[in-house]
Amino acid sequence: MRQRALALAALAAVFACGGEEQAAPGDAAASRGKLVYANVCTACHNADPRQAGALGPELAGASEELVAAKVLRNEYPPGYAPKRPGATMPKYEYLSSSIPDLTAYLASVK
Repeated sequence: MRQRALALAALAAVFACGGEEQAAPGDAAASRGKLVYANVCTACHNADPRQAGALGPELAGASEELVAAKVLRNEYPPGYAPKRPGATMPKYEYLSSSIPDLTAYLASVK
């Protein structure tokens, strides 16, 4: 009986304290970006952004400037040296609102 009372008290303490950790704001963005990456980018890039894919290079740590330029316009930012010459990436203009999330995910897997 005493063990049951202690278990219930411990459970009540967990619920009283919230029980869950609050995610940092960047974590939510990275989680959304991971979904975008998995659903769109892995067709050409590796599922692990630290590894090169069949058609596209590794993307871990890519800057928001680079991600926006390639995803939205299929361009490189001024002064950027491409990792692979001649690769053609389609434009994904519909992802414009996802660029910060995608960049947050790529930053999280360095």
